[in-house]
Amino acid sequence: MALDIEDPAALTDYLRRAGHIPAGASPRISVLAGGVSNRTVLVEHPPAVSWVLKQALAKLRVQVDWFSDPARVHREALGLRALPELAPPGSIPALIFEDDAEHLLAMAAVPQPHANWKQLLLAEGPQPAHVAQFAAILGQIHARSHDQAGRFAALFGERGFFESLRIEPYYLYAAQQAPAAADFVAALVADTRASRLAIVHGDYSPKNILVHGGRLILLDHEVIHWGDPAFDVGFALTHLLSKAHHLPARRGAFVQAAHAFWSEYSGVVAQRFGANYGQRAARHLAACLLARVAGRSPLEYLSADERERQLRAALGLIARPPASVPACISQFIESIAP
Repeated sequence: MALDIEDPAALTDYLRRAGHIPAGASPRISVLAGGVSNRTVLVEHPPAVSWVLKQALAKLRVQVDWFSDPARVHREALGLRALPELAPPGSIPALIFEDDAEHLLAMAAVPQPHANWKQLLLAEGPQPAHVAQFAAILGQIHARSHDQAGRFAALFGERGFFESLRIEPYYLYAAQQAPAAADFVAALVADTRASRLAIVHGDYSPKNILVHGGRLILLDHEVIHWGDPAFDVGFALTHLLSKAHHLPARRGAFVQAAHAFWSEYSGVVAQRFGANYGQRAARHLAACLLARVAGRSPLEYLSADERERQLRAALGLIARPPASVPACISQFIESIAP
């Protein structure tokens, strides 16, 4: 029978048999909530063990049917090995071990106290220092991997999980639900598939960021690949703008954060990705704003009215594509204003 890491007795037995903990050890095991694509648990056995274990699910925990090969957890392990030399120091947890047969990995747990950045943003709004780090981490991953394409392009060249976990459920499924976007999305998908410029995280979202001691730590690398870095920009900015939409009392702060993110990020990547890179990022931003209300994984904090308003706003951006990221931000905010 396959291992279920959410079963404490079974996991303890597995860790003992595999030699990851002493034969007589009885670690404390806590199931961690929040993910839709993995089982995730915290394993603690002082003084040496404080690990997070992840095991990929074949069927994701969402309302509509969504399947993906659980072997994708090994793509995440690949990311955990490579990203520490690209991202700022301390921003990527250490990989502890990987198990091919059970489709799981263990990484160092982020020390307490820490907080999930998504929850902090919803409760308190954005802090400029956090936004600057959010931009710098992504910018360094993109810039440094691009500069070392000879090392990383082939290593991260397989993009099947990006297709099954992003292109189909976010872009293509959303276009089916909103046919007015179909031609735009089809062209964007073709451009994205043809673009091979840098390591792309593929899930660069505040929910995958923990804040510890004022520092941002990036998690969840299962769709990492060599591709179009503009996707990450659109994906990340969508979360800031959707929260600006959802929290009108803090809208100004989120809009400022979105502009600051783009400015900081652009300074890091400089001119590496061409003169039209801002326009490409704006197209991804428009598509991601649509995907998060019409795709397979809609943002859970948006009300039905907010989803409908964001759908109209995203379709407006798609009908009249902005020429730059700042223009896209401004046009979106204007379209959701009462």
